[in-house]
Amino acid sequence: MNRDAAITQAFEQRFIKPLYLFLLFTLGLTGFSQMPIFKRYYIADIPGLGWLAEFYVTHVIHYLGAIALLFLMVYCGAVYVALLRRKFRLTTWAYVRIALLAGITATGVLRVLKNLPEIFFSPGFTMFIDLSHLASMMLFIVAAVVAAILHRRWLKEA
Repeated sequence: MNRDAAITQAFEQRFIKPLYLFLLFTLGLTGFSQMPIFKRYYIADIPGLGWLAEFYVTHVIHYLGAIALLFLMVYCGAVYVALLRRKFRLTTWAYVRIALLAGITATGVLRVLKNLPEIFFSPGFTMFIDLSHLASMMLFIVAAVVAAILHRRWLKEA
């Protein structure tokens, strides 16, 4: 492994992976809190978790987390293309997770557009977007947990 790849790998392990996991946790938590389950099941009554029942608070945090995740995805894609693709290949599990992240991103963008006052989607299409966003996230969670249990990485040496 050359020096640049070693530095990139150390940076990824120290900063990128914890940030990625934090963003996924935050997005999952704020996403589920927008379906008022935390208020309904009294989780928001636990001291310190009352903010989970505040739709606009979780909405803004979800949008900020999504922006940060998009930035992180672009950054990691650029690092892979610029520095790592000659030495490393994406694994099958990486392609699965990338496809699911793309589905989450696409449906998330459609959800943002749906919330704009100038844009109207039919109720049926809106429900399709909502369910697709939720299904993509649930499938991503399953794929990520299975990949973690089986120790499947994103990259392998070429």
